Amino acid sequence: MREYSGSVFLADCPARLAIEIIADKWAVVVLFALSREPCRHGELVDLIGGISRKVLTQTLRRLQGYGLVDRRCEAGRIAYVLTDFGRTLAQPIAVLTGWAHEHGAAVVTFRESETDQVHSASP
Repeated sequence: MREYSGSVFLADCPARLAIEIIADKWAVVVLFALSREPCRHGELVDLIGGISRKVLTQTLRRLQGYGLVDRRCEAGRIAYVLTDFGRTLAQPIAVLTGWAHEHGAAVVTFRESETDQVHSASP
């Protein structure tokens, strides 16, 4: 494997690709869902609130393209599973999810207070 001495700030740094993957909110949610168990497309739509079928399909294809998700036929039905490589992201995503559970309310409170300040400062 090639060793990279570059900074994450450089355009060709592989770390930037990893950041782009996890910066996509749907990618992280789909990866987290699949870290629990393989799922069919419709199951993922039902499990993940707010995602459209089209966006889910695009997200799954992108994750397949990165080698993180595999599409398999199980008992005549298509299911999506994490690859071994995709499973390497399960623990970091669990940490991010834990952080969100612990601090999500604080973020919402801060955003609401900022919004209130903007509205009260308007003429």
